[in-house]
Amino acid sequence: MSETRAQWKSKFGFILAASGSAIGLGNIVFFPANAYKYGGGAFYLPYFIALFLVGIPVMILEFGLGAWAKKSFPLAMRQAGGKAGEFAGWFAILNAAFITLYYVTILGWVVGMAGEALANPVNEIFMGKTKLAWGAGMQIPNPAGTFFAMISTWLPMAGVLFVWLLNGLLVSKGTKTIEAAVKIFVPLMWLTMIILIVRGVTLPGGMDGVSYLFSPDLNVLGRMDVWKGAMSQMFFTLSLGFGVMTAYASYLPKKSDHSHNAFTTSLLNCGFEWIAGVAIFSMLFALSIQPKASTLSMMFFIVPQGIAKLPMGAQAFAIGFFFLLLIAGLTSSISLVEALVAAMQDKFKLSRAKTLAFFGILGFLGSAAFALPKVIDPGLGSNGTLGLTLLDLMDHWAFSYGLLIVGLVECLVIGWGIGSHRIRDFINQNSKFHLGRWFDVLIKFLIPLLLAVILLMNIVQGEVLGGLYGSSAVTNYVPKGGILSSLPVIILFVWLLGTLGLAFLLTRAKGVDEVDAVCSEEGGMQ
Repeated sequence: MSETRAQWKSKFGFILAASGSAIGLGNIVFFPANAYKYGGGAFYLPYFIALFLVGIPVMILEFGLGAWAKKSFPLAMRQAGGKAGEFAGWFAILNAAFITLYYVTILGWVVGMAGEALANPVNEIFMGKTKLAWGAGMQIPNPAGTFFAMISTWLPMAGVLFVWLLNGLLVSKGTKTIEAAVKIFVPLMWLTMIILIVRGVTLPGGMDGVSYLFSPDLNVLGRMDVWKGAMSQMFFTLSLGFGVMTAYASYLPKKSDHSHNAFTTSLLNCGFEWIAGVAIFSMLFALSIQPKASTLSMMFFIVPQGIAKLPMGAQAFAIGFFFLLLIAGLTSSISLVEALVAAMQDKFKLSRAKTLAFFGILGFLGSAAFALPKVIDPGLGSNGTLGLTLLDLMDHWAFSYGLLIVGLVECLVIGWGIGSHRIRDFINQNSKFHLGRWFDVLIKFLIPLLLAVILLMNIVQGEVLGGLYGSSAVTNYVPKGGILSSLPVIILFVWLLGTLGLAFLLTRAKGVDEVDAVCSEEGGMQ
């Protein structure tokens, strides 16, 4: 089977695709917000520790697994750990599918805000006041008013459809179309971000923001939430736990240097985050706007407000900012779609066109649910619309828990199933940087322990001490009476059924005949 498997045309194309998957919306706005929240320059110490202790080793592991098995994540995990490993692999893919659904919705909102910036003066849509159609004459300062007025209509559905069509087009030929896309998109991302940096640091007071970013408040290093934030940020920012990196690595030639690939991809991603921090901090500090640790508020409220205050070129920079968000989001979403498509093709030998059409339709319907404009909170005490409330509820489980669970189980299955030493020996065959036994210690003991501690902290501080969803703002406004009052429980049930339930069915489903033969020859629990 491996002889006919698609391959990247070049190592450069693979690196661009892998780094493009890692670079997404969170890199541009969430990292600067976390840096502000966790003590400025002090955040870099736990961030670097997380990068070299967790991020790069798990990236090497996922690259090595994909290249060793020549399969997407679920079947690669089956070769490493039998049916239990495949179950864990499908859980990862399905959890990533939920994230993909609302990620595309957010990109649909980006398209909507870009349309607003194209059609109207930015000083009006981001600085004036907007009379909300559903707010009984209430006015909200922009850009919050513009955003909420937009998502309370059906117009974002068109943006969601547009993004899904783009995803389908860019994944239609597998590595061929993905590689062609990232060779355009990734350089454009870097170019746009460099332009934003130049504009930010040349503003009066812009360098004060840069100074804060690299000036550590060492007192925060004693706080456990700072270290937890760094570990969670690293796992998410490198696209670990999605099944993406394993799928991408399965398309590599046999004699690839996976250690070098992992270091390059990780450092490119983190380098983009660092310069994004410079761009955002310099602009917001120069314009006396405080960053906030929320991806949505930074994307749609805080940064646009700062751009609107620019003394010149505000319109062009607003359009450029949303264009940057769109292409960064697309390089991530196409990798998520490819991970799912590759898994289904490997298991059932389905045609790419039919698989994409099927999941494209389901994907649009799922993303549309997160874009539902029904207003359930006219006072904006929380999320305002039904769709945004559903998004927050699902993100709580799929992001805060799902990714870390996948990372924990992945390390245990590979470390104790097939044995991390086998993946290490395979990687070392063609790697200039040889992995030592320290790699086994990280995969089998240290990383699982760290992830287990973070998960336990999330459970204790959130669900146990604070009740379901903990102190999260997602349940600050839950409609009283009717089915809407049960939304928190419904979403938890949907997530569990959609991940654990479907993973069980897919694991038991009969795939291609070769699966059992290959697994019995090359792996299984040991």
